[in-house]
Amino acid sequence: MSSFSALGINPEFIKALAELDIKNPTEIQEKTIPILLNSKTDFIGFAQTGTGKTAAFGLPILQQIDSNSPTIQSLILAPTRELVQQIQKQLFKFTKFSDKKIFIEGVYGGEKIEKQIQSLKRTTHIIVAAPGRLIDLIERGEVDLSHISTIVLDEADEMLSMGFKEDLNRILRYTTGKRNTWLFSATMPDEIQNIIKKFMSNNAAKVEINKNTLVNANITHQYIKTSVKEKIKVLIALLDKRRGERGIIFCRTKLGTQSLTEKLKLEGFSVAALEGDMQQRDRDKAMRAFKNGKLQILISTDVSARGIDVNNLAFVIHHQLPEQLEYYTHRSGRTARAGKAGYSIALILPTELPLIQNFQKALNIRFIETNS
Repeated sequence: MSSFSALGINPEFIKALAELDIKNPTEIQEKTIPILLNSKTDFIGFAQTGTGKTAAFGLPILQQIDSNSPTIQSLILAPTRELVQQIQKQLFKFTKFSDKKIFIEGVYGGEKIEKQIQSLKRTTHIIVAAPGRLIDLIERGEVDLSHISTIVLDEADEMLSMGFKEDLNRILRYTTGKRNTWLFSATMPDEIQNIIKKFMSNNAAKVEINKNTLVNANITHQYIKTSVKEKIKVLIALLDKRRGERGIIFCRTKLGTQSLTEKLKLEGFSVAALEGDMQQRDRDKAMRAFKNGKLQILISTDVSARGIDVNNLAFVIHHQLPEQLEYYTHRSGRTARAGKAGYSIALILPTELPLIQNFQKALNIRFIETNS
């Protein structure tokens, strides 16, 4: 295994990484950093969440910033406010021992736009943004993207499935010029292929992590056969055994999420729902409590769980199986992050057994039947 030093990372960033207890590069970092540091190229990284992507693109960006120039030199796009804040925070931590003064601003909805406009009037080298809010700022003439040398699309598949296709196309059109585009995605649907064809070079460098295992290898996949009537009883028994652990339960619908939250609260579990109609501040409050460990379980739909990145989640439970394969990948990838192990447990009706077999085949994983 190579070290960050061997990959070409400067000592002041290595010192910051060590303080964050990041000592050895992950596979995506090892394969990506040398390419992004040493060649001006478009880049496609095919990797799950939780594999260390932020450092893989963030360290080369930080190292290449010219801090003497007051212009915006890099733009990082991410699907949700949470992910934007998290990337911004992580990049800031990486700069702790750097002599260069690198300024990073986060731009997202759910906060007053005037406040963000004021922040952007200061020197800014890197913008981390959610697409919708960035478009607002561009249209108001508050962001100058003409000096950008790198644009990163992080979790590109999630941005598209959240309906940001038009926004992404517009931003990529606004920033054409000499910039390099670095795209990271866990899955490669047709729409991603279209973006690659339209906006990226045919010679883009490519890195694929665990090509044959689309889902993190540290996850144990299980299913429990039950009936509609018995499902809540099975779930309660399952959670009773995991009282000290944190996890996420996925439902298909918003109503299902609300109903299950109420039932589990009555049973004395420390749970909260995450769903589409929530005010941003309520969502932030629930996420804070979950991250601090004051809340044991989040119950969420696929859309509401976008951008959640919490370490040390012991399990993910599928109250219903998702309709799409990609969603299973995204759901189960919330556990077993940063090299830890985790469980992905599906509660299924006997008629859904063929779905489990499809998932096994398509994702190259193995499910174990269990009763607890």
